[in-house]
Amino acid sequence: MSQKVLLSSKEIHIILHRLACQLLEHHLDFSNTVLIGIQPRGTFLAERLAKILKEEYGIKKIELGFLDITFYRDDFRRGNKPLEANETKMDFLVDDKKVVLIDDVLYTGRSIRAALTAIQSFGRPLEIELLTLIDRRFSRHLPIQPNYRGRQVDAINEEKVKVMWKENDGEDIIYLINK
Repeated sequence: MSQKVLLSSKEIHIILHRLACQLLEHHLDFSNTVLIGIQPRGTFLAERLAKILKEEYGIKKIELGFLDITFYRDDFRRGNKPLEANETKMDFLVDDKKVVLIDDVLYTGRSIRAALTAIQSFGRPLEIELLTLIDRRFSRHLPIQPNYRGRQVDAINEEKVKVMWKENDGEDIIYLINK
């Protein structure tokens, strides 16, 4: 097994700021926009973006939630081990709001499809956008594309993208792993 660094900490920092600027350009003051990180790994990205928008761009109020999609997935009964759900933390409704779903890696599109189903439990959004740090473009099983992407990666065959966050893994780095 070999691994190659796709993005260093500095590159991730630059991409996060670019994504924050793109969000700011499209949502201005965020008065009618909510950011929702998809559990578990999209939450780190969502928190980082919310922090950048507040601290560096002066956005006063950002509604930030975390959405668990475990039991909305179409493959949740296929594994041998019992599933462990994450906590959904959303203290707001999404009725008539612009929702930005946030996840670290867009792979087959199945997680996003599950998130689209799960979000309906919290109301009917005005519109839904997708922000992803890594877009694995040759791996899609469903016709889902991000509105905002950090980096597009052509990972094929058995290659895996591993995103590591300082808050959880001790450092910010993204690897492409060959099995």
